[in-house]
Amino acid sequence: MIRNRDFWLVVASGLLLGVLGVMLSVWGNPENSGICVSCFIENSAGALGFHDNQRMQYLRPELIGFVLGSFLSALLFRDFRSRGGSAPLSRLFLGMFMIFGCAVFIGCPIKLLLRLTAGDLTAVAGVAGLVAGVWVGLKGLAHGVELVPQSSGKANGSLLIPGLFMLLLLFFIVRPGFLLFSSQGGGAQFAPWPIALTVGLGLGVLAQRSRFCITGSIRNFMLMGLRVPALWGLLAFVAAALGANLISGRFNLGLYGQPGAHLEHLWSFLGMGLVGWISVIIGGCPFRQLIKAGEGDADAGLVVIGMFIGGALSQSWGIASTAAGVSLYGKVSILMGLGLVVLASIIYRERTL
Repeated sequence: MIRNRDFWLVVASGLLLGVLGVMLSVWGNPENSGICVSCFIENSAGALGFHDNQRMQYLRPELIGFVLGSFLSALLFRDFRSRGGSAPLSRLFLGMFMIFGCAVFIGCPIKLLLRLTAGDLTAVAGVAGLVAGVWVGLKGLAHGVELVPQSSGKANGSLLIPGLFMLLLLFFIVRPGFLLFSSQGGGAQFAPWPIALTVGLGLGVLAQRSRFCITGSIRNFMLMGLRVPALWGLLAFVAAALGANLISGRFNLGLYGQPGAHLEHLWSFLGMGLVGWISVIIGGCPFRQLIKAGEGDADAGLVVIGMFIGGALSQSWGIASTAAGVSLYGKVSILMGLGLVVLASIIYRERTL
């Protein structure tokens, strides 16, 4: 039985995420990339000096807003719960490889759907890969693959990630000399920061209340069909983004010449497959990990740290794809990631027996 409150919260989350994901591009963010957690992390890692790609350096206010919006919402609604201790080192490495998968595809699951609803047919392989990855992850859960249980308590360090993002907000406002900003490329394309921060805060609050997650929606649909609100939130996201792209004149149906895309469909499939598989194991996509970290989940906080490391290495080591295609290092990182997930599945399945 679907409760009306849950239904409308998740539908509202999907609608706003879809519309604002398009509008942020209209307001200045890169085309088809109004919201992309992995891109934002790569940009922010560059702004902090963690990589030297001068085209990918900008401390994204939306990213800060997601975490702080979730934190404020959790405090306001008395939903902040300190918890952690579930295979922390494994989560850190899984966060790294989840970003490698996004970097090879060129986008997180949110950007995947934004690209698709803008008419980018290269995203179809990514959608297929994401669905396949979630399906494989669910098969693993059915056979006992599960990370060790969390524990509750203030000693888990649940305030560290919200505190870190408050510091990043201070850095963004004060602009210390070590903070780097691109003068060209994707890092130089951004919406006005008050708008970007407000959008991030609003979506952070709404996502914390609704528990909205792209991969979580796919997972829940596979488990329970039409009975879950998450599916309707996902459909609302797709419909809203498609409508916004059509109205704004940004819909361009085709396979060639799409912004922020490449034509190596096998690696798009495998990259998003890795993201979907890891998301099931750790309990959510990159966006969901930010929201969980804001509401007191220290394990999600370690995934976020891993994602920042992955974002920095994606640029420093040439893992990230470009319009020219997927690099050798990108392909190796995907194969290594798939091997890591298989190994982790074997290890944690043994622990549950």
